[in-house]
Amino acid sequence: MNAIAGFGALFAVLFFGVPLAFGLGLIGFTGFALMTGVLPAGAMSAQIAWDTLSSYSLSVLPLFVLMGNLVNHSGLSRDLYAASNAVVGHYRGGLAMATIVACGGFSAVSGSSLATAATMSQIALPSMRQYGYSDRLSSGAVAAGGTLGILIPPSVIMVIYGSMTETSIGKLFVAGILPGVLGILLYLGAVMIVTWRDPAAGPAGPRLSLRERWRAVADVWLVLGLFAVIIGGIYLGVFTPTEAAGIGATGAFLIALAKRTLTPRALAQVLFETVRTSAMLMAVLVGALIFSNFINIAGLPSQVVGFIRELGLGPTGVMLMLILFYLVLGCVFDSLAMILLTVPIFFPLVVSLGYDPVWFGILLVVTVEISLITPPIGMNIFIIRTIITDLPVGTIYRGVIPFIIADVLRLALILAFPALILFLPGQMSN
Repeated sequence: MNAIAGFGALFAVLFFGVPLAFGLGLIGFTGFALMTGVLPAGAMSAQIAWDTLSSYSLSVLPLFVLMGNLVNHSGLSRDLYAASNAVVGHYRGGLAMATIVACGGFSAVSGSSLATAATMSQIALPSMRQYGYSDRLSSGAVAAGGTLGILIPPSVIMVIYGSMTETSIGKLFVAGILPGVLGILLYLGAVMIVTWRDPAAGPAGPRLSLRERWRAVADVWLVLGLFAVIIGGIYLGVFTPTEAAGIGATGAFLIALAKRTLTPRALAQVLFETVRTSAMLMAVLVGALIFSNFINIAGLPSQVVGFIRELGLGPTGVMLMLILFYLVLGCVFDSLAMILLTVPIFFPLVVSLGYDPVWFGILLVVTVEISLITPPIGMNIFIIRTIITDLPVGTIYRGVIPFIIADVLRLALILAFPALILFLPGQMSN
């Protein structure tokens, strides 16, 4: 009952506009203090803040944020779209396919779904409109492609999940590769089906010469090489995720210098955005850990584990129930809030059922991805609507339906074949 009252109080303060980080920390501290005393609650909160902000493993977070900002300001997002368009743009629905592939490439150095959706909205949507693409297909492709930002490594959500559950961030990064590639392929299949049923929704674009294609692809070899170094180094055990983040940030800085897009003013803006985003994420994480300690001492996770065990659903039934719960929850919560509020409750249950924490982490991220494009709170949808102001929200919602179906199919595949997630981490060097 204490934990339930705590959730009620949290929702109340969030409703009145208190930022998520402060709401989590305030309710967590107050609940802990009411159960154990003010001094123990103060000591617990201070220790969590110190341990989190001084954590070597969490230094990966601002470094990857810096890398994503540098890549974004260097214009590589446009190069990725141009390269993808050069390869597949002449097919029916080719510009939508190019958008999805470019989103996957940008996700590999961004780590943020919202940043991916916002960037590709400005680049891809005007181009698709110019060539007569339907707004449904265009906006659906951008919204769905943007979800790849939290799955294809490096991913901010994976870092937060790994920190909260003490799961290897390196293994999470590597485990996200195959599901990310599978997501891209299924999204491409969705585009093919839409344009097969309605060829006018995505007319074929002009075919470029082989020389023009090669020139477009050559413009992105630096960013593809940077991704290969980061993930390859982690996979082979050459360096840790934190060291990989440092290499990634340095590489992105050198790429920006080589492309001559990093003016002193742009560099100052990049650094400011990195500090602001990193501070926000760190504050949210500290608040979530304080709230998690309150939930744990209130006994809610053990009560949930006991209740679900009494239902006799079995491991598969429990996992299906959790997925359904997340899909429903995603209609009213954003992805970060879902992770922060539910992982402290459900993670002990998942581990007690014998599931691998890495497998559950990727499954959770894939499920949360769907929430980014589902009504009524699909964050990617509202990002696109904010940037393209003459695009009705209803049009975007109808456009994402084929991609939501593709996501549900991907969920079913990784549930049926856990090796899609666990194979690559199992081959990693220590």
